[in-house]
Amino acid sequence: MRMLRWFCGHTRRDRVRSETIRERVGVAPIEEKLTQHRLRWFGHVQRRPPEAPVRSGVLKRVDKVKRGRGRPKLTWDESVKRDFKDWDISEKLVLDRSA
Repeated sequence: MRMLRWFCGHTRRDRVRSETIRERVGVAPIEEKLTQHRLRWFGHVQRRPPEAPVRSGVLKRVDKVKRGRGRPKLTWDESVKRDFKDWDISEKLVLDRSA
């Protein structure tokens, strides 16, 4: 955001909202870009053969691990499932690179 503010000629003292600057420059929100990259990586992992190290290492979860108190940590696969639900995308779509 610092670079975008500089690009538009604003400083933090001008109190211009980040959304306004992003719209003016035409940059997507960072949450959307993170979701796109996470889903792109998920598609990459799913297209690999099952014996590939990246697939066996990323998708393998260790059960019977004692977790600490409080809310459980958000795992990578849970965030991917949430992204599928939020964007209304099926998991079969990841096998087609052109989609």
